[in-house]
Amino acid sequence: MRILVFTALWFAGHALALGADTGNAYPTQAAALAERFVGMLKPQLKQAIADGGPTHAIAVCADIAPAIADALSDESGWSVKRVSLKSRNASRAIPDAWEQEVLLDFDRQQAAGVAAAELHAEEVVNGQYRYMQAQIVEPLCLVCHGEALGSDVQETLQEYYPDDWATGYSLGEVRGAISISRNL
Repeated sequence: MRILVFTALWFAGHALALGADTGNAYPTQAAALAERFVGMLKPQLKQAIADGGPTHAIAVCADIAPAIADALSDESGWSVKRVSLKSRNASRAIPDAWEQEVLLDFDRQQAAGVAAAELHAEEVVNGQYRYMQAQIVEPLCLVCHGEALGSDVQETLQEYYPDDWATGYSLGEVRGAISISRNL
């Protein structure tokens, strides 16, 4: 699995280098990074579930997802992270004030009928370009973030995340967001 992650990260870094800074290209670059993060993580989650069930997916989210975010950050010059109002990883996923307000706005927009694909935000805040793209609960997510979790999943979550708040979600809800930023 480490070779797969390394290979994917290598390609991601080189693809981003080809689209070097072009001034007003920040929205495009940030959106591409968010999509790349999701595109790298989702196949690994699916493979982990196929190989060993939901408990293996928890390990991917705990170990591989932060490594993907860190590698994309290092290779692109952007800060890439995941945030949520109901965090699972208190050391990495707690939103700052701007992120929290955007997440609350995503919830309001979704309740008003805005399509999940349109839930993103961008703004310049304190000398940084900020971008967030909502992460929506998909069927794959429900085995670890849904309302009815198996006892093996609950035990594994307790091992990895003793202060977990990221359960009880329903299909289609905003789970959190990919947060991308860069100093101007």
